[in-house]
Amino acid sequence: MIRAFDAFSLPVLRWLDPEDAHRLAIQGLRFLPPVKPRADDPKLAVRAFGLNFPNPIGMAAGFDKSAEVPDALLRLGFGFVEIGSVTPKPQAGNPRPRLFRLERDEAVINRMGFNNDGAEVALRRLAARAQHGGIVGVNVGANKDSPDRVDDYVKLIETFAPVASYFTVNVSSPNTPGLRNLQEGALLDDLLARVIDARERVRQKAGDTPVLLKIAPDLSLAQLDDVVQVARSRKVDGMIVSNTTIARPSTLREETRAKEQGGLSGRPLFRLSTRMVAETYVRVEGAFPLVGVGGVDSGGAALTKIRAGASLIQLYSSLVYKGIGLVEEIKRDLTSTLLRTGRDSLSEIVGSDAATLTAEDWPGM
Repeated sequence: MIRAFDAFSLPVLRWLDPEDAHRLAIQGLRFLPPVKPRADDPKLAVRAFGLNFPNPIGMAAGFDKSAEVPDALLRLGFGFVEIGSVTPKPQAGNPRPRLFRLERDEAVINRMGFNNDGAEVALRRLAARAQHGGIVGVNVGANKDSPDRVDDYVKLIETFAPVASYFTVNVSSPNTPGLRNLQEGALLDDLLARVIDARERVRQKAGDTPVLLKIAPDLSLAQLDDVVQVARSRKVDGMIVSNTTIARPSTLREETRAKEQGGLSGRPLFRLSTRMVAETYVRVEGAFPLVGVGGVDSGGAALTKIRAGASLIQLYSSLVYKGIGLVEEIKRDLTSTLLRTGRDSLSEIVGSDAATLTAEDWPGM
């Protein structure tokens, strides 16, 4: 069914304006039959952040910004779904056009600007599906015009704790002016201190909700040292590596589109984001798990990300070019790898190539 859906929908969606295609995809998922997904091979199960994931493949934040279709995505075979970024107040985002396909590069540039329906609407939707099960994380961000951006994150933690499987603190989007400054030492320390404190305040009512930090791939290694040190000292539960990049590789073929402002995702991000996973993994020293994001478009790419140090992976841009069947394809490839190598779980290979990767020349961008 999924193969037939991709064969029909991919040419149609790619003929449309990218943002219109995205909106149509969301609407289409609303009508997905409520069928139970095929059970995953037990070998693909992952235990991370105190949660049991049926498989390691997640839908990254940015697709379902306002929690419209998390259950439809879970039924399509994702092991988890991350909604958002959600901001306290509804936000229109940046002017259109703000989403661009780089077809020959299998890449996307976006400068969406945290467009979403706001916390109240997203909370209502998540509360309505609370009994459905499945792991649904909430990616939180600050409003562009907020007088106190840290307070925005605190409010969102308090608001969503009863319905979030985990939180992702997003300080790495390049499309909200000044947001990435929150990755810097003292500012990040203050932010995480207040976020963790908010999580602890609501723990008795909402239970234990893991807090993850999402970082940019454009950090220097010295900056990464500081980020990991703060994350470890504040005892976050994990990190997501990485968001989109503001860099433009010289290898991009869509030269005109590549000049658009915004974050680049998709295949050209793979090498840089994977190197950042490995660099983060060796610095974390097992203190918490990592989620690897950026350019995952095949089983081989997913395996490389895991060997670099990711316990879980997320994808989004690759679905534009490969379709939803990619999820099952990656799961089949990972299962085959485990069977072929006689391993019982993916945890046995997490980070196995990290030291080697960090010794290589820096990926050219």
